[in-house]
Formats: sequence, structure tokens, C-alpha cells
Amino acid sequence: VQLQASGGGSVQAGGSLRLSCLASGRTFSNSPMAWFRQAPGKEREFVVAISWSGGSTYYSDSVKGRFTISRDNAKNTVYLQMNSLKPEDTAVYYCAAGPDTNYDIVSPINTDYEYWGQGTQVTVSS
Repeated sequence: VQLQASGGGSVQAGGSLRLSCLASGRTFSNSPMAWFRQAPGKEREFVVAISWSGGSTYYSDSVKGRFTISRDNAKNTVYLQMNSLKPEDTAVYYCAAGPDTNYDIVSPINTDYEYWGQGTQVTVSS
């Protein structure tokens, strides 16, 4: 089982990036998915989560209104569209998948996710 995050890079403040997380080895169409990030010297923090159906989402206050999460279960892929990027968004971004569930739930708690990708670097310069 592997989660492959991609799409990171370096942009100037105000720019945009789109991250992708491709799952392989099993289907995650019944799993909640999330993005977390970790800046240098800081703990990993929750960014956004999406339920298995896409019907429920939960954003951290720091990205609400700027970031949009979506998923394509047919492609086993989750996306994170990041607009109006700020220098404080600089971090390694990780995607995560939770266990299968019949409930359309999301969680901001990292221990609720059992699979993690390797991370992709996002650097925003001022």
C-alpha cells in the first residue's frame, strides 16, 4: 500500500499549487483522506480532510477559503488546490488515509489515519 504525493514546488506569495495524492496497492474509495503539513522545527499539523464520498470536508482555520480538497475515487486520487499561498504555508505536505468506514466522516486527528505518503515540499517565498 502506497500513497504518492506530488505537485509540490516553489512559488511566490499569492501563487497557486495543486497537490495530488495517488493511492496504490488497494482502493481507498471508502476511506476518509486528509492532508497534513510539517514546517521546519514544528510539529505536523492538520490541514484538511475529506470523507470517503467527498460529501464532508473539514478545513483548518489557517487554510479555510484558500485551499480546496477534492477526490476522484475512480482514480484513487485526492487533490489539494492551494490558492493565495503565503510564506507560512511553507512545509512538507503529507497525504493520509484512514480505515474504511460506512460513515461519511472526517477527522483532524493524525492518529485516526493509518496510511501516510512520503510528503511533497511546498515553498512559498515573499
